[in-house]
Amino acid sequence: MAINGRTDMASEAHRDYKKGKALPGVSAKEETLNGFPLYSVEIKNEDGAQALRKPVGKYYTLEPERFFERGSDSFAPAAQAVAQLIKNCSDGLSPSSVLVAALGNPDITPDALGPLTASHLIVTRHLKHSGDPIFSSFHSLALCRTGVLGTSGIESALHIKTLCALLKPELVIAVDALAGSDPDRLCRTIQVNSAGVAPGSGVGNDREELSLDYLGVPVVGIGVPTVIDSELFGSGSNTHMFVTPRNIDSLVRSAARLIGYGIDLAVHDGLSIGDIDMLIG
Repeated sequence: MAINGRTDMASEAHRDYKKGKALPGVSAKEETLNGFPLYSVEIKNEDGAQALRKPVGKYYTLEPERFFERGSDSFAPAAQAVAQLIKNCSDGLSPSSVLVAALGNPDITPDALGPLTASHLIVTRHLKHSGDPIFSSFHSLALCRTGVLGTSGIESALHIKTLCALLKPELVIAVDALAGSDPDRLCRTIQVNSAGVAPGSGVGNDREELSLDYLGVPVVGIGVPTVIDSELFGSGSNTHMFVTPRNIDSLVRSAARLIGYGIDLAVHDGLSIGDIDMLIG
């Protein structure tokens, strides 16, 4: 069975393929994490990678059904779940220095997940370098808002690769909006993976990937499906479009806050949700 090439979500690709036949080189399971449904897919070899059109790696899809405003009872366990998945995808690595790549276009809401997430990160690299002992319990986190090729003239991957050579982080976390194929999961799931990010791949605008092979640093990719190909609805229109939910603005902002807090919890050991509230205002 053919896999729709317009999805960045390994869980969707696996579910589609599973309808047709067994899939060698891939394992998957449905479980729960902090009370939320979790769909785990591990692509183990090139056979599995070719079948699902995704690189070898671990892919976790957290399915909380909706994103929670800060202050709700479900926000903290959801952020802690994101933090745990980041740790799962870094293979137990406890990096003392992390570079977060906030990918996307801040002027286009469905593509603004990365830039909006950046507003909820506790950036500490400059503070660690000051030598002040008050920051000794924090790890070093640096942030890069890459923008997009059309406005910067620089490929996001090249931007990040240059920073990796200069800063020498032990881990890169790349946050980017994704394309999905299942309207029921649009803006309702978070994918965390160990394979990195291929910016633009879900909308047919492939750019250089952010991966261990290219950057020389382990990469955790985090994203939310914010658009879906209109062709999946059988619209019959001659104009190719990507569609998104009517309330995309509030959905993306909620998702960005949740991911930002999850990254903070994963990187800075010992922080609580209340600590993050205080530090980022």
